[in-house]
Amino acid sequence: MKEIAEKFQKFGVVPVVVLEDTKDAVPLAKALVEGGLPCAEVTFRTEAAEESIRLMAEQFPEMLVGAGTVLTTEQVDTAVGAGAKFIVSPGFDPEIVDYCLEKDIPVFPGCITSSEVAQAVKRGLKVVKFFPAEPAGGISMIKAMAAPYTGIRFMPTGGINAKNLEEYLSCDKILCCGGSWMVKGDLVKAGEFDKIKELTAEAKKLADSIRK
Repeated sequence: MKEIAEKFQKFGVVPVVVLEDTKDAVPLAKALVEGGLPCAEVTFRTEAAEESIRLMAEQFPEMLVGAGTVLTTEQVDTAVGAGAKFIVSPGFDPEIVDYCLEKDIPVFPGCITSSEVAQAVKRGLKVVKFFPAEPAGGISMIKAMAAPYTGIRFMPTGGINAKNLEEYLSCDKILCCGGSWMVKGDLVKAGEFDKIKELTAEAKKLADSIRK
């Protein structure tokens, strides 16, 4: 968990990927790696997710590939079996969190209330997801909620883009931000992987400039 958190910190931005077709997995992974962000949270919202994770993990072993939108312990097993190195859930599901901790699987559950953060702290977690970030109050909400929980850092996702990235990453309570603006579905479907590589490089450069 600590090793993955350190990588997230270094990346600054974690691309949140939705893949409808497994044929896009490898070229997308290549674009992310060459763009300077060798990581991806592949959402489990589609039937292509499991095989996409497998292909990305096999073809690009240097990538940090995880599964997002994980809603059941069965999906945890499926994702990890495919090669996922971490699990992200949209909300705080005690069953999923405890299951992952028992199996020593890095897990980052969604927390948008102090009660949920308290449950994470109780389990020894140091990093939680904050989703949906912008609708849930954004950076001001995170700062307010983080005040009594000094040992917790956040991975905000939802509504974050190049325009508001700085207000998040400039806060020491933020480990990294999840974002999909560099891997938009229409770009993936159109096969515009050079554009994705370009946007990824821009995102990494921006994140590095904020945390220089």
